[in-house]
Amino acid sequence: MTEVVVVTDYDVLAEVYEWLISDAKLPPAEFAASFDDVLSLLPSNAQVLDCSCGTGQLAVGLAGRGLQVVATDASEAMVRRTAELSEEFGASVRAVRASWEELPDHFEDGTFDLVFCVGNSLHHAAGATGRGVALESMSRLLRPGGRLVLTSRTWELVRARGSRLDISDRLVRRNGRDAVVVYRWEIAPTWEEEHHIEIAIAQVDATGLVQVRSELLSCWPYRSEELEVELHRVGLRTEASTFDLEAENYLVVASKVQTPGSLPYLT
Repeated sequence: MTEVVVVTDYDVLAEVYEWLISDAKLPPAEFAASFDDVLSLLPSNAQVLDCSCGTGQLAVGLAGRGLQVVATDASEAMVRRTAELSEEFGASVRAVRASWEELPDHFEDGTFDLVFCVGNSLHHAAGATGRGVALESMSRLLRPGGRLVLTSRTWELVRARGSRLDISDRLVRRNGRDAVVVYRWEIAPTWEEEHHIEIAIAQVDATGLVQVRSELLSCWPYRSEELEVELHRVGLRTEASTFDLEAENYLVVASKVQTPGSLPYLT
């Protein structure tokens, strides 16, 4: 017997989001450790923003290092789960519901030494205009010389594969329950059009009942060189990129360009 729950935002998928996080990044300390290179450049009392926090593993891991951490997400349920995880680990994380465009309404310009936008989140911004607004908000909140850390799918690879169904080849166990994770890709004819990803998590309980939580998400892909231009346009200079046409994902580190008369960023 199968029960299907279909939703159109992250507020329901948030309840099973840990099935989408890799084993290596599920412990908060391990997730934070994956960014050791950039974290080593921070002063000890650094202010850090995780602006696509999901269920909070990275934010909690960062707080565990003594950093001053704010976590934001457009999903109220994600923010709630981040707050719950923070309480579970005794971590000091301020969790705020805010979309990218709303960030300047909550924080002063130049507040943060480091901003994270990870988990392949940026493609949910609506096209080039939406990405520009999101990146502008992140850039505004960075101090001169501060850094943005962003991870992205390699959309050149995703589009080359076309529309398809990807079913995980093994069960994923979380909270004593097994699940199969399924991605259904709807690839539009052109880069500029809205694409869709349907994510389904099929949980199997001890009685053999299968419960499927499914979410259809809109996304707007971008080429790596487009991202480079868009970062530059909002005053960010790329310091490092792991982009590889053969790799599934890549990481970009970009720094806020210091303007004449601005105070230097201390590392």
